[in-house]
Amino acid sequence: MTRTKKRIAVLSPVAWRTPPRQYGAWETVASNITEGLVARGWDVTLFATGDSLTSARLQSVVDRGYEEDSAVDPKVAEYLHISEVFERAAEFDLIHSHYDFMALTYTRLVSTPVLTTIHGFSSPEIMAVYQKYCDGYFVSISESDQAAGLNYLGTVYNGIDLSLYPLQPSPGDDLIFLGRIHPDKGVHLAIEVARQSGWPLVIAGIIQDKKYYEEQVEPHLDDQIRYIGSVDVEGKNKLFASARALLHLNTIPERFGLVLAEANAAGVPVIAMNLGSCREVIGDGQTGFLVNNVHEAVQSLRKLGEIDRTACREHVQQRFSIDTMVAGYERVYAEIFEQQTNKRS
Repeated sequence: MTRTKKRIAVLSPVAWRTPPRQYGAWETVASNITEGLVARGWDVTLFATGDSLTSARLQSVVDRGYEEDSAVDPKVAEYLHISEVFERAAEFDLIHSHYDFMALTYTRLVSTPVLTTIHGFSSPEIMAVYQKYCDGYFVSISESDQAAGLNYLGTVYNGIDLSLYPLQPSPGDDLIFLGRIHPDKGVHLAIEVARQSGWPLVIAGIIQDKKYYEEQVEPHLDDQIRYIGSVDVEGKNKLFASARALLHLNTIPERFGLVLAEANAAGVPVIAMNLGSCREVIGDGQTGFLVNNVHEAVQSLRKLGEIDRTACREHVQQRFSIDTMVAGYERVYAEIFEQQTNKRS
């Protein structure tokens, strides 16, 4: 597209640093969009925590994320943070929000258009906010994660920085789980697959549901099944180097699943439950296998040799790179700017 010096404000969450040190999917995507836009010549200001890393201008009102600093009150930080970008809205041609439903409540108070990337609907209760502001501008991160009645301008799949995840050409010995320790992510099902197959399983991620961990994960830890805590990019790559496959046996429809693309970028096949976006991210029989239960997951282990690891990475390069994502957002931005011009004429 023809480059104009449009001014974009990217509103990232302030739970974690942007990009996060370890966990933080929304912050990861906000960072990748910001860096991709800057690389393609856009004038970008990132609204994020003060310790964030970016090649854009950084604007912050909180030094550290509230998940990383117990002295930070989450609600105080969030509302100081969100209000900052909207009080400065006149400085920008577009605000690109990654802040879920809360930022929507400010959108009619400013004339600057606001694009909201919906990273997921966390509860039925928040839908009242989306319904009130349904005439805003929205993008979904998968076709499967859309709500009726919202003004979607399209689906833009999340993009990852492939340079962070080098290809691991040969399989290791482990099954791996990488994600939140929460019933939604099916850690207990990954454990069952490991037990039935006899293969070792390494579990990594933040414990988001302590009771679930204590009752359904911790009692099963032994020499075969290990939990190593949360990991950063280096830790992920160590896991990918040791992996035969990534298990992602989600129990609810997946919204996108960054780890699916990250594993495939490293050449690691993914065995995922056929719920939500998994069918959009994983090529069944090409970059992994879509399954409906533990039995099918165990059976699919026998077919891992059919997966070409180089093809896994090529699939991600074509569909889930930062450049592909940013190009998708550029098309959305262009549509918004055209609509705004038509409104004024």
